[in-house]
Amino acid sequence: MYKSVLLPLDLNEKSSWEKVLPAVRDICHSSGGTLHVMTVLPDYGMTIVGQYFPEGAEGDALSAALAELKKITTEHVGPGVALEHIIAQGTVHEQILEVAERIDADLIAMAARRPGFADFLLGDTAYKVVRRFQHSVMIVRA
Repeated sequence: MYKSVLLPLDLNEKSSWEKVLPAVRDICHSSGGTLHVMTVLPDYGMTIVGQYFPEGAEGDALSAALAELKKITTEHVGPGVALEHIIAQGTVHEQILEVAERIDADLIAMAARRPGFADFLLGDTAYKVVRRFQHSVMIVRA
């Protein structure tokens, strides 16, 4: 059914993947689809951000993020599922949408925390993705 599934997750929030990862793993396993697991780091290239970090910090952060992403998928995906790891930099919802377009995703699956007052005023990442993505989005409450 789904051939290209994107799962964005926050490496610092287990709740961003612990419920949704098993669901998308099973979807990809049964449909023969590819699971693209991604995380988004801040953009170190911005002068205001980059000046506060030592040289090489960006590369170290990218390597550490990829290692952590691979650790999570090794422990929780298992064999039989085609898998790609993606590290992006920038604004979270924009990077999710850009990666989804690049990989021709037909499903974005993501966790969303229970909405609070701030979410109604500002909107959260899940809402922004749902509003702008042209294909299916599966939201799992964390």
